Amino acid sequence: MSQPRTNPAPPGAATENRTGAETRTGAESRTGEESPAGTGADAGGRADLEALAGSDGRMGAESRAGSAGRADAGSGADAEDRDRAEHGPGVEGHADAANPSIAPGTPLALVPPPALRAHLTARLDPAPRAWLHRALHEAAAHPGTHGPISVWELRIAEAGRRCGSEYADAARVLILHAARADADAVTRVYSQGTAAERRAVLHALPHLVPGPDALPLVEDALRTNDTRLLSAAVGPYAARHLDPHQWRHAVLKCLFTGVPVDAVAELDRRAHRDAELARMLGDYAAERAAAGRPVPEDLHRVLTLTDPTATPPAPDGPRGTDGKES
Repeated sequence: MSQPRTNPAPPGAATENRTGAETRTGAESRTGEESPAGTGADAGGRADLEALAGSDGRMGAESRAGSAGRADAGSGADAEDRDRAEHGPGVEGHADAANPSIAPGTPLALVPPPALRAHLTARLDPAPRAWLHRALHEAAAHPGTHGPISVWELRIAEAGRRCGSEYADAARVLILHAARADADAVTRVYSQGTAAERRAVLHALPHLVPGPDALPLVEDALRTNDTRLLSAAVGPYAARHLDPHQWRHAVLKCLFTGVPVDAVAELDRRAHRDAELARMLGDYAAERAAAGRPVPEDLHRVLTLTDPTATPPAPDGPRGTDGKES
C-alpha cells in the first residue's frame, strides 16, 4: 500500500494529549480517554481484538437502559472509561420513528448530518443534549483555527465524557460537520487525537472531503490492528478513493483481523469479477488450510463476488478454482 502523502502521527505514538493541551485555558481533562490507535485495541487494553471484532461504528439496536445514570454536563466521570466493546463506536438505540430512513445497522458515514443530529438528540438526556447543542453552535460560529487549538476541537476531546461512550462517535461526527472541517483540519484532529477521535474523523470523511486528500488517514488506519479503526477506515470514503491495489489489501486486512466484510462499503461493486482479488483470496485460503487453520466464511462470500463461477476453497483440501481455467 502506498505511503501516506501527509505525515499523521505514527500509529504507535503517544498522542493522548493534543499539542498545547497542558496550557490551554478551560480545556477539559482528558483523563480516561482512549489511547491512540496503532498497536491493537484502543481504550487502554480494556478489550482485546477478538472482543472488538465487529464493532464497526454502525447504528445498533441496543436499548438505552442505564443511560439515565450517565454523567451530566458537570460531572468529572469519563464515560469512555466505561466503554464496552459490544457497544461499538456508533449511535446506539433503535431507529427513531421520526427518522424512518435511519435503520438499525446503518453506518455512521451513511447517515446525513441532519438525520444523525435528530436521532442523537432524541436519545440524549437533557444535560448532554444541551452540551451538544452548545458545542455545535460554537463549531458553526468559529469553524476555523484559533490559536494552537480550536474550541470545537476541545469539544471533540470531551464528547465521550459529556455524551457517554455510546453516543460519543456520533457527537464527534456532528461537531466535525458543524465546523466544516476540511482536509487539513481532519488531518490535524486525526494526528493529535485518541483512537475514538480518529474513528469519528474516518466516519465523517465522506461528507467533509470531496477528493482523495484525506486518503493518508485511511491508509494509516489500515496499518493498525485496531478492529474498530479498520471498520471505520473501509467505509464509503475508502470505497470511493482507494486504488484497486490498496482496496484489495484492505479487504484482506479485514479477513485477517476478523472485521466482518459487511463493514466494507460498496463491497459488491468493487469486488465484482475482480480476478486479482480472487487470486489473493485463493492464496490466503490455501495458506490457512496448509497451516491447519479455518478459512473465514467471509472469504467464501467475497470470493463468490469476484467471480460467481468460482468454487470456494475447501477448509482442509486443495484450493478452489478462483474462477480460473484448469
